[in-house]
Amino acid sequence: MNLDRAVMAFAGVMILISVALVYFVSPLWLIFTAFIGLNMLQASFTGFCPAAMIFRKLGFNAGCAFK
Repeated sequence: MNLDRAVMAFAGVMILISVALVYFVSPLWLIFTAFIGLNMLQASFTGFCPAAMIFRKLGFNAGCAFK
């Protein structure tokens, strides 16, 4: 698995967790979902992604999106 796929998998897991929290705990967890979406949007324009930096330090090989 390369860095790009790891970041996308992590974002997908975080969105699924936030949806479960909205359903089971409180609708206020939609703020967390919005934060994830905004982070993905800014990463698409700037190329800066904190999760990508962490995964890179964990040893994932670079992909096309995050170098």
